[in-house]
Amino acid sequence: MAEELKKRSEVAKETTWATEDLYASDELWEEDFNKVQEMIGAAEKYRGHLADSAEVLYSFLKESDEQSILFDSLFSYAARKHDEDTAEPKYQAMRSRILSFYTKFNTAYAFSEPEMVVIPEETYLAFYEQKPELREYKRHIDRILRMRPHTLSEREEALIAAAGEALDLASETFSVLNDADMKFPVIQDGEGGEIRITHGNYAKLMESKNREVRKSAFEAMYSVYDQFKNTSASLLYGQVKKQMFYAQQFHYHSNMEHALFHNEIPIEVYKNLISTVHANMDKMYRYVALRKKLLGVEELHMYDVYAPIVSGVEMKFSFDEAKKLVYDALSPMGEEYRALLKEGFENRWIDVYENEGKRSGAYSSGAMIHPYVLLNYSGTLDSVFTLAHEMGHALHSWYSNHKQPVVYTNYRIFVAEVASTCNEALLMHYLLERTTDKKERAYLINHALEEFKGTLYRQAMFAEFEMIINEMAERGEALTAEVLSKTYHDLVALYFGENMVLDPQIDLEWSRIPHFYYNFYVYQYATGYSAATALSAKILAEGESAVKDYIKFLSGGCSTDPISLLKIAGVDMSTAEPIEQALKVFEGYLDEMEKLTE
Repeated sequence: MAEELKKRSEVAKETTWATEDLYASDELWEEDFNKVQEMIGAAEKYRGHLADSAEVLYSFLKESDEQSILFDSLFSYAARKHDEDTAEPKYQAMRSRILSFYTKFNTAYAFSEPEMVVIPEETYLAFYEQKPELREYKRHIDRILRMRPHTLSEREEALIAAAGEALDLASETFSVLNDADMKFPVIQDGEGGEIRITHGNYAKLMESKNREVRKSAFEAMYSVYDQFKNTSASLLYGQVKKQMFYAQQFHYHSNMEHALFHNEIPIEVYKNLISTVHANMDKMYRYVALRKKLLGVEELHMYDVYAPIVSGVEMKFSFDEAKKLVYDALSPMGEEYRALLKEGFENRWIDVYENEGKRSGAYSSGAMIHPYVLLNYSGTLDSVFTLAHEMGHALHSWYSNHKQPVVYTNYRIFVAEVASTCNEALLMHYLLERTTDKKERAYLINHALEEFKGTLYRQAMFAEFEMIINEMAERGEALTAEVLSKTYHDLVALYFGENMVLDPQIDLEWSRIPHFYYNFYVYQYATGYSAATALSAKILAEGESAVKDYIKFLSGGCSTDPISLLKIAGVDMSTAEPIEQALKVFEGYLDEMEKLTE
């Protein structure tokens, strides 16, 4: 009989995160929530007056910082309590209230950027002389001025801000359809029993050693998506149309330009990724051929993509063992970094184990007080890598929050996956350095190959799909289920090559990927992975000097643009070089895996 999950109240306190560091009680949260609501009214005293004097502008920006700090605590507490048990109505309501307030807050303050963007540059120069403290905000102001061609009138900005909840309905409805309404079939579990497919167990079923189980799970999962393919297509088309609306209203040439300009990323970076991956498809084809050979199958199907290809190795770790392993593996990062890591381990930054109703997956949230990391730790090698990954995010947030003024603490999404993946690369290096068993080494190298396949190639494929469908919609072409499936089919054929049988179900994979509702987000997994691979190699080769540069990068927040931040660490993502370097590492792992399995 399967072990029942514990209720939240039954979980040992030492394995939970310390939400009391944010608020000791819900009542104290309510007090601050009442305070922050009063701030909406405070906006009026600044409306129409931001150009009056340096003192007024400085006062407005300082108050904005204070509001950011308060909102950060309010949202962090509500979101963390909600994620502890997503079925708890009290925290569902608390989270909804703070999100609803945020929309109202943005609407009330929508006047600020349209006012600031029309203030002449010579006025700002005079303000900096009159109020030297204002220079702290120069980078922030320059980013606003950069938006001049894309800033609307106060009334237009307020109208679009107020419409935000309605415009988000396509992605919200996809989430409800995908997470709540879709019910998946029961299949044979290969051991004489039955199992109902869920989002939570699908990945494990696809890793089953039993091919019939994998095939059944694959076909059963996509049979449900097939039933809803027209609804899914309509929702995804609605999402693209929403981005087209924003791009057109804010005077961008395309959805991609809108998404990337806001994050200060040149379009060439996106296209460099795709073209460089295209030029290195031979390595992916070698990987597919190796997988086919090691599985010993006449035909390699899409339901074989995650099947284990190294047998006879099982690596299990207690959470204490995982923490020690990650701590030791990150020795090249130096004692300052590892002291912070230890602080997180010992002071309940981490919510460790699954409980009834807890949010699935893993994440790090960089609250001002200290980061919070959600895990659903299961003791596998993947769980250890997830710990390293999320603590990379956490320490990135800690450095940014402690080394930058409030206005520059939030690092851009483009660099978000670098620190996490760099930790993973260092952990893999540590494990391989200490492994003498041939099978265990093959097991670890296969893990690395899987990461490259899943993070670099697969996310590049997703990025290309997103680029293509946005371009199609911008040309006036309708995104029907048939069109989306044909487009996706062609990309799967390109990325997996002739050794892969393209089961018709895979054409519908687009309909179950939530990241397609994130607006040109997925490419950053691949670019971040490439940058992290290059940086981990640099840290291992150069030692302390490379670590110093890397810590400067972690400490940078958004004090400069993401490409410049990465250059501080020694990686130039405006070129294809880091992607090519990462793919050479992939090729090296392929070479060794082929020799180990001859």
